[in-house]
Amino acid sequence: MDYDFALLDLADDSDEATARRRGWIGAVLRGFRDPRPDDEMITRWVDHYRNDRVNVSGAWLPEGEFGAGPLPVATYASLDKTLNAGHELLPLRMITDVTTSPTHRRRGLLTRLIEDDLADAVAQGVPVAALTASEATIYGRWGFGPATFNMTIELDASPGFALRDFTDPGRVELVEPADAWVHVKGVFDTFHSRQRGSVEWPAQYKDIHTGAYDFNDRSPNSKVRAAVHLDADGTIDGFVVYTPGEKGVTKVDEMVALNPAAQLSLWSFLATSDLVKSVTFNIAHPDDPLQWALVDLNRVKVTALGEFLWIRVLDVERALAARPWTADGQVVLAVDDPQGHASGHFAVETSGGRARVTRTEQPADVTLTAETLGSLYLGGPRVSLLHAAGRVHGTAEAVRRFAAMADLVEPPYCLTGF
Repeated sequence: MDYDFALLDLADDSDEATARRRGWIGAVLRGFRDPRPDDEMITRWVDHYRNDRVNVSGAWLPEGEFGAGPLPVATYASLDKTLNAGHELLPLRMITDVTTSPTHRRRGLLTRLIEDDLADAVAQGVPVAALTASEATIYGRWGFGPATFNMTIELDASPGFALRDFTDPGRVELVEPADAWVHVKGVFDTFHSRQRGSVEWPAQYKDIHTGAYDFNDRSPNSKVRAAVHLDADGTIDGFVVYTPGEKGVTKVDEMVALNPAAQLSLWSFLATSDLVKSVTFNIAHPDDPLQWALVDLNRVKVTALGEFLWIRVLDVERALAARPWTADGQVVLAVDDPQGHASGHFAVETSGGRARVTRTEQPADVTLTAETLGSLYLGGPRVSLLHAAGRVHGTAEAVRRFAAMADLVEPPYCLTGF
């Protein structure tokens, strides 16, 4: 079957274009088993995508085929923001809203859409692509590897909650979410500039964190609350956006702190608020200091640990030069990439935490796939771990040398879902 592959024009408000946009959004929601969209959701969705200049594409049945119409049988969207690679905020191709109708799978629709988009990113000089995946078995074939990991934690806030010898020179203040937005965004922007692995927020975060619109309930969110932390000088250095729930359970939607004191103060504020029995957070930092700051460390339970941000390196030389390195050294990497974007041999010479990366004809010391390079890129999993798993190849000495250069002490962290 000859599918109709098309890029939607978000500036076109003709009846046909409007129907196709509605159909495309409906297909995305169908793919994720969500209810059909209403007018308010479509308006906000399109406004956000226009704001972020999102490329919206898909595959439709050709005219005259049974089932043809404004709903596509495959959807795909991408936008360009930034990734904190450690030394630099790199241009990032962010991929989202990927669906294929169950009646049109295994026909190359996703392959066409994703490979066209990655080729466009390369042509535009974007060195890295990323996505967050609903299934862990789909994207490795296109060179994406899980690169950041987050914890889901549950904090017991029942009587007896206490932090060990902790004194906060600042304070926490409740603020209405709409009024807090300017502070929330300011803290996040500072966090993004500092935190390796962070991805810039897309436009819909303002609606979500101010409570202007809840994309799950399809209405304004009157339950969401916000609080900010001020340091001793009155400067805002942290925030939490949260939702009080039933049976005394508070759900943290987002928490960002620029220092440990603000982080622990926000946790203490949540746990000691009236009628709170427990606090949950599903994108907590893998090295959150909370557990070790408690008198009773068993009050924190890690209920899940999973991958979050998937990375695909497109320009090896530029990408590796933008991340930090630990030890001085030299290694030649051979990257196997079925799509060809990252293929080749690369001489990596590190000095003073920086790398000089050049293509070379020298024989490889270490070989790996583009998928494994994506996982290693931000310094999440250790080189030795992936070597033990059979995903990094080389002599024991070469792998040790590469590990000494590439492994980083602090894990990467990403809060941005898309």
